[in-house]
Amino acid sequence: MEVSPKSMKWVNSLSTRPSLEAAIDEVARRSQEALQSAPDLAIFFISSTFASDFPRVMPLLKDRLGTLPLIGCSGGGIVGTTPTGQTREIEREPGISLTLASLPQVKVQTFHLAGEDLPDLDSPPSAWMELLDVESADQPNFMLLADPFSSRINDLLPGLDFAYPGSVKVGGVTSPGNGETGSTLFCNYRMHHYGTVGVALSGQIILETIVAQGCRPIGNPYLVTEAERNIVLELEEESDTTPVTSGRSSRVSQKRTPLELLQNLIQCLNDEDRQLAQHSLFIGVAQNEFKQTLEPGDFLIRNLLGVDPRLGAIAIGDRIRPGQRIQFHLRDAQTSAEDLSALLERYQRQTSTRDYSTAGAFMFSCLGRGEGLYGEADFDSHLFQHYQPKIPLSGFFCSGEIGPVGNSTFLHGYTSVFGIYRSA
Repeated sequence: MEVSPKSMKWVNSLSTRPSLEAAIDEVARRSQEALQSAPDLAIFFISSTFASDFPRVMPLLKDRLGTLPLIGCSGGGIVGTTPTGQTREIEREPGISLTLASLPQVKVQTFHLAGEDLPDLDSPPSAWMELLDVESADQPNFMLLADPFSSRINDLLPGLDFAYPGSVKVGGVTSPGNGETGSTLFCNYRMHHYGTVGVALSGQIILETIVAQGCRPIGNPYLVTEAERNIVLELEEESDTTPVTSGRSSRVSQKRTPLELLQNLIQCLNDEDRQLAQHSLFIGVAQNEFKQTLEPGDFLIRNLLGVDPRLGAIAIGDRIRPGQRIQFHLRDAQTSAEDLSALLERYQRQTSTRDYSTAGAFMFSCLGRGEGLYGEADFDSHLFQHYQPKIPLSGFFCSGEIGPVGNSTFLHGYTSVFGIYRSA
């Protein structure tokens, strides 16, 4: 009789018990009972309200999990699945979330990286592979949990993109805990307060992403014609002129300062959006310079840092170069909800024929979202569960979210990044 191959399986358990021992006992017992097989990986998130107990976390987990590969971190909020199967977002209260995964035909490689050990960006891919002990030929996908101060995250992400092109990277920057502990990372039953911990998964596994930046475009895209570092000095807009004798409209390029274009745009907004633009105005940088019709998911959202009235220039939170296209964006609770709903609906439509009964998902959400943004708890996680009820979800609230836009990986803000693992 032919034996069918073992299936991939992900399970998650959330505990809100205020006692560390009781909470760890609960999540370990429930996860092990639900998995019903030997796990290959553990992913662990713990609320920063437990900060004074962090030194006891790893010994307690090791007693229950043995030598199982493990990564995890602290967070300002924790996402997980209750015993009734509902997802919860635990903010500013005790919470522990443990995911166990059975991953047949998958290679699991955990690592801890110190920021000072990262290769410089001129190094060859082999330097990154040697540091992580992960081969690019294995086509790994990564989950990364990084300290905000010591990880050199803005060097790490482009370095990994260079060394592992085509590999998907998701994760988050940890939010500091209480007292003197700062942010806390866990890797293979050791606690760290610096660098990055992560896991590379390769083999019969696929990582899919949803990156909800929560913004909507206003006005039209503009072409950057003059810029220095993160300062945009001149933009080009196209406007229709009167029809020519051929019966077709000609288009005339007009170069103006960004401030002039922004002032004109704000005058055209309704009263509500004009008020919103005073404090929630952002810049979207198109990641495909040649796409004719740009959609919300085509933009990398960056902060508008300031304006120079003398030059009419604007400063944004990233480098910009001539030839790129940008568009002004607004963000509010309704826009964030509509953006995530549209992305989840599109993902459901595109993947409707796939079997997700053995998949697992992780949510890395900004501390600026959650109940503070929506005025109600569990919004993003419940929306995900509405569209993907069969996929267990866990995660944490971050000080920066890691996820791809186009073919590159970025550090985001005010974003919810979902990483969905499934069998290849």
